[in-house]
Amino acid sequence: MKREIFHSDIGESYIKATLSSGLKVYILEKPQYNSSYAIFGTKYGSIDTCFSVNGDKTRVPEGIAHFLEHKLFESEDGDAFAKYAKTGAYCNAFTSFDRTCYLFSCSDKFYENLDILLSFVQSPYFTKETVEKEQGIIGQEIRMYDDNPGWRVMFNMLKGMYHKHPVRIDIAGTVESIAQIDDQLLYKCYNTFYNPSNMFICIAGNVDAERVLKQIKDSVKPKDSIEIERINEDEPEEVVKPYVSQKLAVAQPIFCLGYKEKIETPERTLKEKVTTALLIEILAGDASPLYKKLITEGLINDEFSSEYFNGNGYAAVIFEGESNDPERVAEEIKAEVERVKAEGIDKKLFSAIRCGMYGNAIRMFDSVDGIAMQFVDCAVCDTGLFDEIKYLRSVTVDDVYRRLLKLDGEKTVLSVIKPMEEA
Repeated sequence: MKREIFHSDIGESYIKATLSSGLKVYILEKPQYNSSYAIFGTKYGSIDTCFSVNGDKTRVPEGIAHFLEHKLFESEDGDAFAKYAKTGAYCNAFTSFDRTCYLFSCSDKFYENLDILLSFVQSPYFTKETVEKEQGIIGQEIRMYDDNPGWRVMFNMLKGMYHKHPVRIDIAGTVESIAQIDDQLLYKCYNTFYNPSNMFICIAGNVDAERVLKQIKDSVKPKDSIEIERINEDEPEEVVKPYVSQKLAVAQPIFCLGYKEKIETPERTLKEKVTTALLIEILAGDASPLYKKLITEGLINDEFSSEYFNGNGYAAVIFEGESNDPERVAEEIKAEVERVKAEGIDKKLFSAIRCGMYGNAIRMFDSVDGIAMQFVDCAVCDTGLFDEIKYLRSVTVDDVYRRLLKLDGEKTVLSVIKPMEEA
C-alpha cells in the first residue's frame, strides 16, 4: 500500500508505503538538494526488557538492545563501517529508550549506500567469541558514562523518579547485566524485534522515490509478521525520593528537575506532546518571565533547557542546566508553575511562542536529517509528518492551561551533580 501525502500550505509532500512484509517506508524527495539521509530502524529500545510473543514470555538482561546495535555492524563479509568508508558516506547508529536506528548520509552513491544499509541490518552474525569481545568494549563505554556528569544527572533523576519502569536503567545497561548476554539471546531479540512488521525505513533528500521503493522491496527478506507484547510492571504514582546528589569533576553544579506524570494511557498523543512543548516554553523558554529572572539573578546560564520526556509507560517534564544554587532554581521553577496556575497563562506570550514554534516546524523541512528523524517519530508513534503543524494551529490557551494543571509539585525529583571539592 502506497500513498502520497501533500500539504498545500507549505508545498511539501511525501510518500508513505507499507510493504507486504509490514515494513513502513517514508520518503520525501528533495531534488534540489545535494545530500540525502536514510534511516533503517526498529521499534526496540532499552525499556524492552520483558516481552511476550505467542504467549512465550521472555525477560532479557538490561542493555541488550544497545549491545545488539553494536554487534549488527559486524558480518561474515566485513564491517559495515569499512564499506561506508569506501563510498565516502557518513554512517552511525543509536539506541534510545524505545527505538534502535542505523543511518547514513551522503552526497553521492546513495543507492550503493542504501544497499549496504539494507544488507547489514538484515544480516546478523554473532558468535560466542565476538560477543565476549564486545562485552569488554561496552563495559568500557558504561564506565565512561558513569563519569559523564550530563549523563549521570539525568539517570540519577530517573532512578529517583521511577520505582520499577526500566526507563530508570542506563540504556547501555550495567557491566553485570551485559555479562549475561550471549549469542543465543542476541539472536532471539533480533528475530523478535528486527521483524519487518516492527521496522521502518525513513529517507529524505535527492532521491527517486520509485527507485528507492523498488530497491527496498527487492532487498527486504520475507518473514512472517509477529505480534509483540511489551510487558511492564505497574509503576507507582509517587517518586522514589525527591532529591538525589552525586559528586563528580564539574566546575559548577549541574541539575535536572523532573515532574513525574500520572500515566493514564501507555503513550502520549501527539496533541499532548505539542501542548506540553508549548507549556514548557511558556513556563521557562527564552521569552518567559522566569527565564529572564533566573538569568538576571545569575542563577542559570545559556545551558538551561527543558523537554517533555515521554514514552511507553513513562512521562516527565524536565528542566536542566548549570547553577551555583540548583536548589534555589528548582524552587523558582516550582513557584512559577504555581503562579501561572493561579494567575492564568499570558495570552500574548502564548501567541508569540506558538508562532515561533510553528515557524520552527516549517523550517525543519529545509533539513534532510531533520525530516528523516521526524519520520522516525512518525513510524514509532504512528503519526503523520504534517500533524505537528496541524496541532500547532489548533491548540488553544485553554488546552495549555489544562495541561499545566497536571503538573504536581509533590511529584518532583531534583538531581544535582556537585563539584568534587564541595562538601
